[in-house]
Amino acid sequence: MDVVTSDAFDRLWTPHRMAYIKGEGKSGCAFCLIIDMADDAGLVVARGEVVYAVLNLYPYNAGHMMVVPYRHVADYTELTDEESGELASYTRRSMSVLREVSNAQGFNIGMNQGSVAGAGIAEHLHQHIVPRWGGDTNFMPVVGQTKVLPQLLSDTRELLAKAWQR
Repeated sequence: MDVVTSDAFDRLWTPHRMAYIKGEGKSGCAFCLIIDMADDAGLVVARGEVVYAVLNLYPYNAGHMMVVPYRHVADYTELTDEESGELASYTRRSMSVLREVSNAQGFNIGMNQGSVAGAGIAEHLHQHIVPRWGGDTNFMPVVGQTKVLPQLLSDTRELLAKAWQR
């Protein structure tokens, strides 16, 4: 007879995410493909000389942006001085634009380096800029396993792109 002993951890099983983690159904690097798309089709907010700002297709919060180098590079230490400088500049600008457009009260900013660190697309470096508001973590994502986003991504992209140009 098998006895199951509890280790006091609850487990959330999300097997549907495994296809995303493994990259199933994807051909090529999503960030490289976006470079050649029209801004609205690729959700690009702004393009620089060596990086671009884009909305996350699977946002943690409304307005979740990423800054991505054009060059297909995986590790932060591989960036040139120009790339790391513009990445920092575009991160600052993303924060300003998100504050202006959505009154963001705070931000989570960072990058996951490598798949073991949680990078969904580990082969192409990208920095996340996630706007935060008081009370934005409530029962919907915690209990209901549902994200409530108040606006279509295309509408959010348009607002952010217009504000970026001001």
